[in-house]
Amino acid sequence: MTIDIISVQPQMFRGFLEESMVARAVRKGACEIRIRDLRDYTHDRWRKVDDKPYGGGPGMLMMCGPWFEAVESCLNGSPAEGRRVIMTSPAGRRFDQRMAEELSRERHLVFMCGHYEGFDARIRTLATDEVSIGDFVMTGGELASAAMVDAVVRLLPGVLGGGPAATASESFGRDGLLEAPQYTHPPVFRGMAVPEILLSGDHAKIEVWRRAESRRLTAERRPDLI
Repeated sequence: MTIDIISVQPQMFRGFLEESMVARAVRKGACEIRIRDLRDYTHDRWRKVDDKPYGGGPGMLMMCGPWFEAVESCLNGSPAEGRRVIMTSPAGRRFDQRMAEELSRERHLVFMCGHYEGFDARIRTLATDEVSIGDFVMTGGELASAAMVDAVVRLLPGVLGGGPAATASESFGRDGLLEAPQYTHPPVFRGMAVPEILLSGDHAKIEVWRRAESRRLTAERRPDLI
C-alpha cells in the first residue's frame, strides 16, 4: 500500500513515522508513506496556501491551486481502481473500525489535512471521501490523519505478530463489541485477583466467559454497539 499525506505542517509526522507501529510496517515493506508539504505546490515567494473568504467571515480558507496540484501529483500514474482520496472534515462520514478495514484493502490512500477555517468548497471535488474522527473541531487535520493511518496500517498483512487473529477478538473486531477484560501476572495484585476461570486452563469455558464479559462490558459502556 502507498499512503500520501498532504499537510502544511509535515514536521508533525516525524515522530509518528519513526517510532510507532507504522514505522515498523514501513520497515517491513507493508506500506510506503510519503509526506507532502502543501507549500511545495505554490508558485509565489510567500508560498501562500490560504486567503480571505468571499463574502466575508472570520479566518482564512485553503486555496484551490496548491491542493489540486498536490493531489494530482500524488495520483499521477496511480490506477483509478484501488485508490481513495480522504479529506478530513467535520461534515464527513464518521471513521470507525469498519472503515479502517475497508481502507486497508485499497492500494493507494491520499490524506488531505485541512487547516485554518477549512477548504474552499471546490477542493472537495478532489476527494472520494470526507471523513471525521468525531464530533469536535481540531486546529488541523494532521492528528486525525495520523489516527486513521495508524488504524489502517495495523490491519495490513504481516504488521501485527498475531496476524488476523490479533484483531478479530479486540474491541470493534469480528462481532463489533468491546473486548473482554484481560489480565497478566501476578495472579493477585493489591487484593485484586485474576478471575479463576482464566487460571483454569479450560479454553472452552474461558471463551464462553470472554464472550459474556464482552457483551456485559459493551452493554454497560457502549450500549449503542449492541
